[in-house]
Amino acid sequence: MDFQLMTDGGADIPKQLNDKLDIAVVPLYLHFKDDQYKSGVEIDLPTFYKKIKENNELPHSAAPSPNDFYDAYKQIDPETPILMLSLSKGLSSTYDNALIGKNMLLEEEPERKIEVINTKTASCGIALLLHEADVKYQENYSFDEIVKHLHECVEQTTTLFVLKTLENLVLGGRLDKVKGTIAKTLNIKLLMKASEEGSIEVSEKVRGDKKSIRRFIEQIGEYTKNFEDKVISMTHCNAEDRAKKVLAEIRSKYPFKGELLTETGPLISTYGGEGALVISFFKDKK
Repeated sequence: MDFQLMTDGGADIPKQLNDKLDIAVVPLYLHFKDDQYKSGVEIDLPTFYKKIKENNELPHSAAPSPNDFYDAYKQIDPETPILMLSLSKGLSSTYDNALIGKNMLLEEEPERKIEVINTKTASCGIALLLHEADVKYQENYSFDEIVKHLHECVEQTTTLFVLKTLENLVLGGRLDKVKGTIAKTLNIKLLMKASEEGSIEVSEKVRGDKKSIRRFIEQIGEYTKNFEDKVISMTHCNAEDRAKKVLAEIRSKYPFKGELLTETGPLISTYGGEGALVISFFKDKK
């Protein structure tokens, strides 16, 4: 590529895509009681899950600082444009800090070209947008045309979640313990989605894992009827077999032309809990 793709620790990118595009990633921070780690850099997933089980605590996440972004931009050749796809502003201060870091560098080097996009999504949603940038690059879109196209794609990106357990929501203080116990007793599963502003909201409550997966898959058809020219992007929280099975069901029902699949990093795993699945795809234009 004749420009540098960049994102942050809120993105979960399949290795094959990352290797192909050489994406620069600015990590988020994870704070456990005993230490702080750069997500995906100073702590790997097995260690992350081990610490949660041993300590019975979830880490708190923190956005990269403006200086972190400044340093990341600074490492890129000044002649190379940068396209930074940020974790949703509705979930983190990451986007704002990415902009501040950009302005810090532009004060020193005003000739630089840096575009920062609020993706209004996370995890596999950002991977989907990175993949789309590559698709358009292969179609000989210019940097400015790709930026314009991705802004449009952000508004078409649909991101859906299904949680297998509510334990992380209780442990992290996002769900009252009594309500969590009742939900567990009734076998309640949560279906969630990214809102138009990019925050996460509960869309449905379903009893039973099988029913929740069935509804999870059904929802796709409510957003798009055209699949042949689209890619489905999926991430899973420490549940590869479950993800592959559900992805196969999705593709047998909806003929997407391709798929992206990887595991969620520590940031998304903190919120989703083991067994959670996330999917992203482009909905039909109105």
